[in-house]
Amino acid sequence: MTNERETNPDVRSQAWDEMALVGIVARTHGRHGDVVVRPATDFPEDRFAPGGTVFIEGTPAPLPLRVRALWFHGDRPVVAFDGIETLSESETLRGAQLRIPETSLRPLPEGTWYAHDLVGCTVRTVEGDAVGAVSAVEGQPGAQRLVVEADGAEIDVPLVEEICVTVDPAAQTIVIDPPAGLLELNAAREKR
Repeated sequence: MTNERETNPDVRSQAWDEMALVGIVARTHGRHGDVVVRPATDFPEDRFAPGGTVFIEGTPAPLPLRVRALWFHGDRPVVAFDGIETLSESETLRGAQLRIPETSLRPLPEGTWYAHDLVGCTVRTVEGDAVGAVSAVEGQPGAQRLVVEADGAEIDVPLVEEICVTVDPAAQTIVIDPPAGLLELNAAREKR
């Protein structure tokens, strides 16, 4: 991965909410400024490769963090950034979202989508009944679910081909064929 500032000099002027989330700093690791990242990407080894750049929210523009080193503790990436050398400095990153310009995202195979492309999509059943709008995509690849806001309640819909029969981010539409009881089960859970 190359430094995004070198390949795109206007990246600092990009709006924060137009950037793609690739991870969240979970906690510090050790005394030398390393942080454990909860990845929001299927490609953590690429996104956090040494020499690459991610951004944290800043005023008036996103602030770049250049990756100095990457290693894995189990399945979680541990990242070191240039200029973050101590435990105190890394503590300031706890909970920070790590984002990149959407133009830096790699193309995905057909039938797969970036989570940010699904957020905001309107969800309807195959019968045409409105369910709500996607507010988030949660879970790990292969076990993801759509969080759908519906009349003040959250409905979890498994993001699997058998249930999400049409996914069209360009049209901001997802058509689902939920198994009997799925939507009611979620609604009952919200009432507790």
